[in-house]
Amino acid sequence: MRYAKWTLISTVVLLATLFLNYTLPQHDVVRITGTEVIRQDFSGWNRVFYAQPDSGNANLANRDLRLINAAFPDGSIMVYRNEDTGWGWPPYFKFDTSNLQAQAADLRSTKSQPRYAVVTQYGWRIIFGSIYPNVVNIREVSDPNVTIIPWFNIVFLTLLALVFLRIYRWVQSFRKRRIDPMLEDVSEVWDKMEDQAEVVQKSASGVFGRVVAWLGTWRSKR
Repeated sequence: MRYAKWTLISTVVLLATLFLNYTLPQHDVVRITGTEVIRQDFSGWNRVFYAQPDSGNANLANRDLRLINAAFPDGSIMVYRNEDTGWGWPPYFKFDTSNLQAQAADLRSTKSQPRYAVVTQYGWRIIFGSIYPNVVNIREVSDPNVTIIPWFNIVFLTLLALVFLRIYRWVQSFRKRRIDPMLEDVSEVWDKMEDQAEVVQKSASGVFGRVVAWLGTWRSKR
């Protein structure tokens, strides 16, 4: 039972961690190398990793997907998608996909004359599934070594921890006030039943012993 309990808790914690890692905003300092539009099919298992089409457009099995190509200061590359989130999940309320694509195109630069930008995005880059993180904001910076403090994530995770702490205390208080007394009553009833069972067993043993002894006297007389 203990192993099952900890396995369940570990699974829930792992799923919650993956969900938060995918949904919360992350910040990358990159050099934008280009933009493009591709035709993407959404008929496979990767559909869940894509947002809805641009606001006002129909949701089709395939549609144009805006991509933003970028390179990190160390030379590694990254490809982002640029989709509206609208009123859906996650709640970034992004409606300016076209403007963001134009901003990214304006920030294109070469390795010899680099321009760097902080790309705020969410999601994962999974190459074999053609899955890209979604850009929600771009701002230019002069220094690629700029320090970025994720204030939103800090505040959100702090509030989330406080909520779970409050729920934990409420559950513990409810357990002490309601469940523990009920378990104690059940335990007392069980103890009484065991005591009565012992009394009955002893009585039965005494009666049986007397019957055996009485039968023994008859055998001795014979």
